[in-house]
Amino acid sequence: MTDFLGIYLPEFFYVLCGLVCFDTAFRARKNEEAKVGTIIFWTLTGLIFMLGKVLPPVVTGAMLLVMGCLTLTKQVKMGKFTEAAAQSKQAASERIGTKIFIPAVTVGVIALVLSFVKYDAVNAEGVVTPTALNGAIMTGVACVLALILAFVICKPKVSETREDTSRLLMQVGAACLLPQLLGALGGVFSEAGVGEVISNMISSVVPKGNIVIGVIIYVFGMVIFTMIMGNAFAAFTVITAGIGVPFVIMQGGNPAVIGALGMTAGYCGTLMTPMAANFNIVPCAVLETKDPKWSVIKAQVPMALMMIAVHIILMLVIGFR
Repeated sequence: MTDFLGIYLPEFFYVLCGLVCFDTAFRARKNEEAKVGTIIFWTLTGLIFMLGKVLPPVVTGAMLLVMGCLTLTKQVKMGKFTEAAAQSKQAASERIGTKIFIPAVTVGVIALVLSFVKYDAVNAEGVVTPTALNGAIMTGVACVLALILAFVICKPKVSETREDTSRLLMQVGAACLLPQLLGALGGVFSEAGVGEVISNMISSVVPKGNIVIGVIIYVFGMVIFTMIMGNAFAAFTVITAGIGVPFVIMQGGNPAVIGALGMTAGYCGTLMTPMAANFNIVPCAVLETKDPKWSVIKAQVPMALMMIAVHIILMLVIGFR
């Protein structure tokens, strides 16, 4: 059971993602512009999803470089797809109504419920430890159940589903991979000791012991680094190790409160950066807004600035009780 839940089941969902990418590569043959580059890009993406565990890291890195070059040279384009007639869309909208939101809500609800599920994992020493399910399992199970619900509610043709899936994936393009790449970059930064370098730089300017300044620097450090990385998870390890621990927690801050607020402070940076592609670029691509990079960000900046101030106040008020 441990191997099944810890190894095989997550890989099963990654294989499904790879098959979707392969199907997108197959449909890219209809692309009149940059057909070869688009096919190569989605084929390599599928291979990484399916064989990521067994491919040597240098091979995966080389494939990512090829994909980056294809994107940089604009060789990844959206193909031609058969659009449903406006009357057909309107009729389907009236027939389904608000039930269309049920599958989307199901993804979040099921993933949340599964986050509380634990299983007994046995490590190399034979010690049994309660372990949470892999994120791929939570998301994968939720998405499969949502897909089944969508088929029951909407009753689409399988060919239509495949067509729309590939169309949406191509519409988002290379931006769909940015969160994973930025998350990996955060791990690289942490291993390289970037947190320690940042700590030394800050300590040379701000002496330890000033709690207010420490909190302000920590919050803004999380915001700025998240804007650079595009991912609060990637920033959290580096900034918390470099600033949060020595300048806030070691000065008497509650680690649980400071850590939680530090993470959500990073989300304030997520609201203000195009690097957070899954939040700020993908919606623009899907909705085809006039400004593909800044429409969502412009709407979010005022709230983000207010929440930065709120985080500083909360960290000072409840983080040092």
